[in-house]
Amino acid sequence: MAEEYEQSGASEFIKDRLYFTTLRVKPKNTANTHYFSVDEEFIYESFYADFGPLNLAMLYRYCCKVNMKLKSFTLSRKRLVHYTSHDQKKKANGALLIGAYAVIYLKRSPEEAYRTLISGNNTGYLPFRDAAVGECSFNLTVLDCLQGIRKALQHGFFDFENFDVEEYEHYERVENGDMNWIVPGKILAFSSPHAHSKIENGYPLHAPEAYFPYFCQNGITAVVRLNRKLYDSRQFEDAGFEHHDLFFLDGTTPSDLIIRRFLHVCESTEGAVAVHCKAGLGRTGTLIACYLMKHFRFTAAEAIAWNRICRPGSIIVHHVFLILRVLLGYEQLRGGGVGAVRDQGRLVSCGCADSVVVIT
Repeated sequence: MAEEYEQSGASEFIKDRLYFTTLRVKPKNTANTHYFSVDEEFIYESFYADFGPLNLAMLYRYCCKVNMKLKSFTLSRKRLVHYTSHDQKKKANGALLIGAYAVIYLKRSPEEAYRTLISGNNTGYLPFRDAAVGECSFNLTVLDCLQGIRKALQHGFFDFENFDVEEYEHYERVENGDMNWIVPGKILAFSSPHAHSKIENGYPLHAPEAYFPYFCQNGITAVVRLNRKLYDSRQFEDAGFEHHDLFFLDGTTPSDLIIRRFLHVCESTEGAVAVHCKAGLGRTGTLIACYLMKHFRFTAAEAIAWNRICRPGSIIVHHVFLILRVLLGYEQLRGGGVGAVRDQGRLVSCGCADSVVVIT
């Protein structure tokens, strides 16, 4: 009877098979039910007060885990219950994982998956925030993330049947280049190279030459620098790469001219483009989001979500306002849409709807 009571408050994703719930204590498996938690397995590495969303590799590993359990002979007659604690941050990340599983493997729409998540006793989830210090005035919801994942899936940005999780985890580490593909085969985000490879205060710094093998192997032909010069651009140019400087100050938003020039570089370069600021997060993610909105019709929230899932910590709050304004500019040219209405409401709520940026 206790088990039935707990089950009644759970979100049902596959009838009599897959559930999501929140529990105060670790439950014991029974003859009919197998409980599992990933709260301590998939842990977000925060910069400041940010706590998610979990990255693409963790999402992949979670999906593999669920698929393995669903296919397991010993579990074939059991209900599988993914449970999380009442820690609001872990609960939000857990909801994102199983919601994304439903979008990717159960072919649910983001809205359907989210409705399932808020059924039963699960009434809502803490929104994700940026990686900056201080208060955050833009909330990225679990639904935003599910919509970003669905949009990326539709455009073929990832395929978990052929996803190389070891490669993702290898190159995202600072010692191996701190690189993440946001638009596979077209736009890669990375942190700034330095004049010479060295260890400084325990932190590995890489010269441009350290990137040459990977860039050549993956069709990267151009580099865009957004921060002040920490290396000589000729180090890339002498190796046959195009190099473009589009500097704007950290903590500021790019001008309309910078956005146009960045889009032109991406559109006119036959190969892929590697983009960096100092950390490869704020300024870098902002311009990549503009590209996603223009060429793949991501909403602002979807573009922010996908950036952060691929490269945690991307895009801080003052960049969000610029992205929202650019999105509204695109939607004005296209005649609007549901995404535009939703994003405009967010912009108004932040007090930043005085102008839009129209980039053609």
